[in-house]
Amino acid sequence: MKNKLLHFFILILSCTAACTYIQPIKDGLTAFERKQYVKAIPMLKNEYKKAKTKLDKGQLAFLTGESYKLTNQSDKSIEWYRTAYDDGYGVDALEEYAHALKRTQQYQEAILAFKELGLEIGSPYEYRKDIQGCEIALKWLEEGAYEEYTIEQPKFNSRALDYSPSIYLGNALLFVSDREESTGEEAYNWTGRDFMDLFLVDLNTGEISPFDATINSPDNEGPATFSRDFKEMIFTRCFGDENNVAYCKLMSSTREGDNWSPPMVLPFTESEINYMHPSLSEDGNTLYFAAEHPDGWGKYDIYAVNRIQGEWDEPRLLGRNVNTIGNERFPYIDKDTLYFSSDFHNGMGGLDIFRTYKYKNDDWAPVFNLKAPINSGADDFGYVVDYRAPIVNPKVIHKGYFTSTRDDSKGNDDIYSFTRMVPPPPPPPPPKDTTKEEIVEHTLILKGYVLEKIYQTPDNPNSKVLGRKPLAGAAVKIRLEDVEEDIRVGEDGLFEIILEEDAVYKFVASQEGYLNNDAKFSTKNIAKDPKNPTQEFLVEIELDKIFKNREIVLNNIYYDYNESYIRNDAKPTLNELADILLQNPAIKIELASHTDCRGKEKYNQELSQRRAQSAVSYLVSTGVAAERMTARGYGKNALLIECDCNDGCTEEEHQANRRTTFKILE
Repeated sequence: MKNKLLHFFILILSCTAACTYIQPIKDGLTAFERKQYVKAIPMLKNEYKKAKTKLDKGQLAFLTGESYKLTNQSDKSIEWYRTAYDDGYGVDALEEYAHALKRTQQYQEAILAFKELGLEIGSPYEYRKDIQGCEIALKWLEEGAYEEYTIEQPKFNSRALDYSPSIYLGNALLFVSDREESTGEEAYNWTGRDFMDLFLVDLNTGEISPFDATINSPDNEGPATFSRDFKEMIFTRCFGDENNVAYCKLMSSTREGDNWSPPMVLPFTESEINYMHPSLSEDGNTLYFAAEHPDGWGKYDIYAVNRIQGEWDEPRLLGRNVNTIGNERFPYIDKDTLYFSSDFHNGMGGLDIFRTYKYKNDDWAPVFNLKAPINSGADDFGYVVDYRAPIVNPKVIHKGYFTSTRDDSKGNDDIYSFTRMVPPPPPPPPPKDTTKEEIVEHTLILKGYVLEKIYQTPDNPNSKVLGRKPLAGAAVKIRLEDVEEDIRVGEDGLFEIILEEDAVYKFVASQEGYLNNDAKFSTKNIAKDPKNPTQEFLVEIELDKIFKNREIVLNNIYYDYNESYIRNDAKPTLNELADILLQNPAIKIELASHTDCRGKEKYNQELSQRRAQSAVSYLVSTGVAAERMTARGYGKNALLIECDCNDGCTEEEHQANRRTTFKILE
């Protein structure tokens, strides 16, 4: 439910084919589906007035709210999300209402909405961090400690997406945009807009031009970084494979004169992993980037990789002071200071910009939130310092740029300029007792929660997941090297331990009637905070309830026409199933494949059997014992949705019937 329109390729896992619309748009739903949100808004509002049922009103109100959000008008979306909820649309509308209040910095109202949402789904736990973020933002606003920065909006922004600036030759600024001048004649299917390209703006004249044609391609180009002499460039490109599954890679190119060489993928990148947001150190020998890697701490994490004698080494994951179980992205290294964005460290809403600095032992200091006006309730990211900018006022530290999706922007993402001032001196500390030697003991505390999913229909694992709640009484096995400890959580699902330094912990949670699951936590490279002797960290372990002999749909498993081999886009889902089976060695499953109602019965039966067997064979290749799995093709004999196959089934109903499933047999 928490997904929103993400920019900059975070969710580029859909096809890159174009959609050509010939039929004229006559209603708001069609306009919304074609991502023409500006056109959809008046149509949807007019249709809402004419709607006769509360169900129709709820859907139309929700789509109106979504259209306002996706056109960066969160303030106008609030009313429509609340209206949709009041018209019975459900918790999705209430959640969007709460997040819209947070995006527009109406924190008191957002707190009440998140509390209402927790009660609605039956789990205050799910939104405790949202509430905590609102409370922190309120405190910062009340303190008024935001005189360090002033910001402005440059004139070169457009109605398109403009984001992630980087400094370039002369007095130019490079940035990413999907404006009409982008390369390629087709629209990008996921956004319904043009593909992303790199553009240059001359800061003296305001003139904007596309970047080098060798770099811009029909695929999506993203944030870039340059060596100090601007002869080397590393940037993001997202491109699809033979199955139109897009992955983002880091590309490098070198400049000779005015020409850039054909870009090459950096050698340390792995297949089927998303890499993005590069930033080169001043000496060009360390590259920072974000990646969504299965060995990371959470979703997207920040990594660093060294270049030794001209060759890239293996990337290393930055420590727990930087990376969390959330998303950390858009790193920018400025000498020994690292700026990045996170949606999990305590912030004002969405992505916030943080800074940290490197200690002598290469650990990173605890992060500092830049607060307002750099941060807001919206997404804020892509911070970069421009040391070329003239500084007359001795109180100015530096100037630069960042990106935000706040409501006063021209497009969904806009670039802002900032001036950072010398902050006022802090109040004098209280006098110390010099008669006693002050000894500061640092303590690392880990709070762990064991959770279970909340289904919209409690006895249906294929129904919508509304959120998560603590799983009372679960057992947790804690392993540190060769030492194990068994504990059991209480009603709040919480366990709490004091961590040892430079150690790796593994946790295995279990509960009768649920599938085992594990988690890990490392205290390596966690720097001590002199101002905060007690540091807290979080780990969450989610257990799935066992529904015996109940078919569970495996999402995102598709096959090419008349083929049964496992496509690359199906492997992540099957890998997750393999992990479940390996952690629960006692269970056996039936893995099944289904077709829709079209086609001959014998053909469908044989094709579905081959597909089911291919999935089982893939799981065997991951280490799951073959005798624990049965492959079964049902053809069209077990349709999920019964409809008139000749002319009464929609394509969505056919797609729902074409599915791969598993059921736990014992």
